[in-house]
Amino acid sequence: MAIIDKESVIAVRPAIAADLKKIAAVHQESFVRQSHSLEWITATANGYPRTRYFVAECGNDIVGYVVWAEKSGFRTEVVLELEQIAVLPEFRGQSIGRALVRSLLDVNEALRARHARVKAVLVTTRSDNKAWLLYQSALGAKVQAKITDLYSADELIMVASDPIAHLAKRCIPSD
Repeated sequence: MAIIDKESVIAVRPAIAADLKKIAAVHQESFVRQSHSLEWITATANGYPRTRYFVAECGNDIVGYVVWAEKSGFRTEVVLELEQIAVLPEFRGQSIGRALVRSLLDVNEALRARHARVKAVLVTTRSDNKAWLLYQSALGAKVQAKITDLYSADELIMVASDPIAHLAKRCIPSD
């Protein structure tokens, strides 16, 4: 594990086109059963503003990312999907995932420019992926269903109602 020292700062910011190769490297290392990482990341990023990437940066290195995707058209009450989140294995366990989840506040602020707001967040994750605990604590997401053997294991479908209020109430540090 790469321990982030007190002088290292993790910054979470919207991704730019120049980040795509570094995001793809994080994707490839985090999701080893998937292939064609750069093509996948590029295609997804080209969906902006429907999809929005945020990256976690340590120095000049991208150590994680999150993808938020709007569901069912552009609405005033937006349902977002936390489509994907990844942190390099050596940086896990240091609250970088929490900092990436907090980027939802930035998405909500951007939506306000078109008089919209985040109503709910949908998350799907493997049942053996402990990240579901992050979604529960950070967003207030609750398991709504379990699909047996969907991809490579059982998949949980989680929904967070009013996640912006939950984030504000929790005051989750972004360290």
